[in-house]
Amino acid sequence: MMKYELIPEQLIYEGLVNRNNFFEPDLVDREIIYLAHDQAYVDDLLGLTLDPKMVRRIGFPMTQALVDRERYLIDGTIKACFAAMEVGVSFNTAGGTHHAGRDFGEGFCLLNDQAVAAAYLYSQNLAKKILIIDLDVHQGNGTAHIFEDHPDIITFSIHGEKNFPFKKEKSHIDIGLSDGIEDEAYLSLLSSELEAVFNQVMPDFVFYQAGVDILASDKLGKFKLTQEGCRKRDDLVFNACKSRQVPVEVSMGGGYSVHIKDIVNAHVNTYRSAIHIYDL
Repeated sequence: MMKYELIPEQLIYEGLVNRNNFFEPDLVDREIIYLAHDQAYVDDLLGLTLDPKMVRRIGFPMTQALVDRERYLIDGTIKACFAAMEVGVSFNTAGGTHHAGRDFGEGFCLLNDQAVAAAYLYSQNLAKKILIIDLDVHQGNGTAHIFEDHPDIITFSIHGEKNFPFKKEKSHIDIGLSDGIEDEAYLSLLSSELEAVFNQVMPDFVFYQAGVDILASDKLGKFKLTQEGCRKRDDLVFNACKSRQVPVEVSMGGGYSVHIKDIVNAHVNTYRSAIHIYDL
């Protein structure tokens, strides 16, 4: 959790952004959450009356502050979508809670910020074809669960086949990789798959789950990418979006390296990549 405080401070310290580049979210309305999540689950979550088995599945003890945090996360991602529509790219300095499905939370995710934001854009006719690119090392099972049958919100996940969650959901496009993959093989695959999925979907808005648990230093990841390989991954995504003039919202996702500096530096590199490519 410490990284969420350190990322903004590191961005300012390095002079990549200033405090005027930030916006503060509000508590998202319950009705907006219903666009992607089951009403009974949302009401139990917001009322702090979840079944104890579900609480254990999520992994956090339920508190008002924790639930409010999830509501702020969602509004932050929605506000970032509007900023992305103006300048091409925008970030939520947290978010990426992709293990929360329609009627469940899991893996420290209570609500799914990008899924709710995607459903909101779609419901308001602000985007007609949406692509969710999930490059966290863990499959975005919650996002896949929410949009499994949706014709216009397309989920695309590249993840560790033998990693959590061990029961995978069905994304529109799933690519499960073996443990130990390194920079060259990963980036070659990603480059070709991005070209194919953009040509197939032709989105008018993209969500990017930019987890840095693909690093070799990650305790939970099982991939072997370097910091430079992770940065090149981000370059591929941003170049694909910019060249097609498709706005992209970015949420941080996972990162569990032993040293917090490795996590923060990898996330900051994602910002650095976007700032360079979009000439911000």
